[in-house]
Amino acid sequence: MKIFNVKIISDKNKKSLKIKSILIKKLQSRSFSNLDITIVIGGDGFMLQTLKKNKNQKKQFYGINSGSYGFLMNKFASKNIFNNLKKARMISISPLEMLVKNKNNQIKKSLAINEVSVLRQSRQAASLSIKHGSKKIIKKLVSDGVLVSTPAGSTAYNLSVHGPILSLNSKKLSISPISPFRPRRWKGKIVNDKSKITIINLNPIKRPISAVADNLEVRNAKSITVKTNNKIKFNLLYDKNRSLQKKIKIEQLRRETT
Repeated sequence: MKIFNVKIISDKNKKSLKIKSILIKKLQSRSFSNLDITIVIGGDGFMLQTLKKNKNQKKQFYGINSGSYGFLMNKFASKNIFNNLKKARMISISPLEMLVKNKNNQIKKSLAINEVSVLRQSRQAASLSIKHGSKKIIKKLVSDGVLVSTPAGSTAYNLSVHGPILSLNSKKLSISPISPFRPRRWKGKIVNDKSKITIINLNPIKRPISAVADNLEVRNAKSITVKTNNKIKFNLLYDKNRSLQKKIKIEQLRRETT
C-alpha cells in the first residue's frame, strides 16, 4: 500500500496486520516529502524475503519487529514513529551470492543476506573440501555441514554453531563447521570477503548434502561457490540508538561475559 512516498509491506499474521493498520491511520495525516522509505513489518525471515524480492530497487527499508527476536528489525513505537523514521540511520550491506552445481550438473543461483549453510542430507555425515580463492582451507572435513556467514548474519545461525561474531565493517566472512567429527578440534576460519569460497562434496553418492541460502534450499549439491556480491546493496534503517552495529556489539559483549 502506497501512502505518499512511504510504502508498507506486512507479513500476514495478526500482530503484523494490527501494526500496519495503526501505521496507515497515522501516516495518512502526514507527508514525508524528503523520505522514500519502505516499512517492513514482520520478523527477520520476512525482512530477508522482502529484501531479496526488491534487490533491484535502491530504496531504504525500515523494519518493524512483529516476530520473536527481530535482530534486523526495530521495536515498534507508535508514539515516536514519525521521529524515528526521520532520524533513522542507514546501514548498507551486501549479500552473499551462492552458486550450486547439483548431481545433474545443473547450476542454481541464490542470494544470502545472513549465511549460506551446507548440510548433510541423510544420516551420513558430510565429507567436504573447502577452498578460499586458490588456497585450500581444509582438505577433508567430516561433519554435519559447514556455514559461511556475513557480518550481518554472524549473530544468527553462525552464533548458534559457535562461530565468531564479526564487526559490520570488518570486510570478513566466517567459515564455521557444524558438529565437526574429523578434525574434531577444527574451529573454522575467518577470511576476507573478496575471494570466493568453494565447497566440494567429496562423496556425493554416499553422503548427499544440501546448500541453503538463508532459507532457500538446493538439494543433492556437488559443489558450492560463495562470494560477496558488492554490486547489490541493501539499505537498512535503524532507530538512532539501536543501530545494527550496536546490536552486534552487544552480542559480542554477551559472548565475552558468558
